[in-house]
Amino acid sequence: MTAIAFLGIGLMGDPMSSNLVKAGYPVTVWNRSVAKTDPVVKLGAKRADSPEAATRGADLVILMLENGPIVRDVLFQQGAAKGLKPGALVIDMSSIPPDYAKEHARRLKAEFKVDHLDAPVSGGTVGAAAATLAIMAGGEPAVFERARPILEKMGRPTLVGPAGSGQLAKLCNQAIVGINIIAVSEALLLAAAGGADPAAVRKAITGGFADSMILQVHGQRMIERKFLPGGRSQVHLKDLNSVMDAAHASKLTLPLSEKTREIFKYLVEIGGGRYDQSAALLAIEHMNKPARVGTAPDTLPTD
Repeated sequence: MTAIAFLGIGLMGDPMSSNLVKAGYPVTVWNRSVAKTDPVVKLGAKRADSPEAATRGADLVILMLENGPIVRDVLFQQGAAKGLKPGALVIDMSSIPPDYAKEHARRLKAEFKVDHLDAPVSGGTVGAAAATLAIMAGGEPAVFERARPILEKMGRPTLVGPAGSGQLAKLCNQAIVGINIIAVSEALLLAAAGGADPAAVRKAITGGFADSMILQVHGQRMIERKFLPGGRSQVHLKDLNSVMDAAHASKLTLPLSEKTREIFKYLVEIGGGRYDQSAALLAIEHMNKPARVGTAPDTLPTD
């Protein structure tokens, strides 16, 4: 049975690693905040006290960390790569810039004789728990096929191109998600300000051309004003910054993505960085005081 090391047990890493344990894989976990590993350890995972200890002897390593610099630090400064045996496979499921993924793939192969896939995900904590994540993989076809059985325990993997392509696909996803969150926020606020019931408007347009997972999931969160994070706004802003970097590198003008980034940046500036992405509604409301969607109190994270 493939021995797996899973580095990064946060909002997403917890249910993803738990699904691998439930599927019968031997899993060793590491996280900077040790207490966050408790639930998956209770399911049967082993806990390591360092990235290098976690990866030592592993056949496959999964990274689910916050950003590119942290991934690079864990791999090459904190010793995760050093602990790997030749022929091992690193699957980076974090959301990082494509250039980082290309560099990590090159360096792992050249210095450690280790294969690499960049395989970021979409679907949030709900998809992670249900093992229905959309998984966008970049790398060599043979390496992807090797990883496929394990990836399928967490969701639906698709190879989208060579190294870095998975991260590029995730940026496309984040642009679409962010733009749609803003669109739903504006529509519900328009309905409320005009005297309609925003919950009824949302129900009325469900099933039509405006329907989407964003309208259904994030729209419901906006109606209920429950902004506990499935995906934090500050992380989405990080991805939107990478979207614009990739656009500039390709000499593209993406006006909707740029405006969406501005709104998420504003949300973070007014204190909403740790709120769910659906809290973009709060930024739109802040620009349109006293307009508001509904009368329910806001449910916000306290950490």
